Amino acid sequence: MGVRVPPPVQMNFRKVNNTKINPVNYTAKIIQENPFVETHIGTDSQRVGSDINYVTAIAYRYPMRGVHYIYCKETFPPIKDDWSRLWLETERTMQIAELLSDNLPGIRFEIDMDYNDDEYYMSNKLVSAARGWATSFGYKVNIKPNKQIATRAADYHCR
Repeated sequence: MGVRVPPPVQMNFRKVNNTKINPVNYTAKIIQENPFVETHIGTDSQRVGSDINYVTAIAYRYPMRGVHYIYCKETFPPIKDDWSRLWLETERTMQIAELLSDNLPGIRFEIDMDYNDDEYYMSNKLVSAARGWATSFGYKVNIKPNKQIATRAADYHCR
């Protein structure tokens, strides 16, 4: 049996200062106060000992003013194969994307996936399926080496 992924309402998002935050309410407030903000969602994972840290980030890119983000970090038991570990990144990202879409009608955001278009990298094998899933919902998808805003924030907190 695979790893059970908690529903998004159970994901505990935080600001960088460790303050707990509701991702829907916080995102709505950011967009209301900054209508030109560019929102990105992405997840990264990292093996730490025998466990795996997953971090999902929602990043808000302000034109000419930088980036601010919130994140959720959770540790999962070992996942033996890389395909399953990486696919769970997509699942967690899509959970949050669907949560925001369902609760904030008309919201526009981009999905940042920590996969590489270059066939040299193992993650390349997931690009087609992951991109297809996200684009089928109408989301714009960024794959390496293109823009990676949310996954960079997630990567920082994975370690």
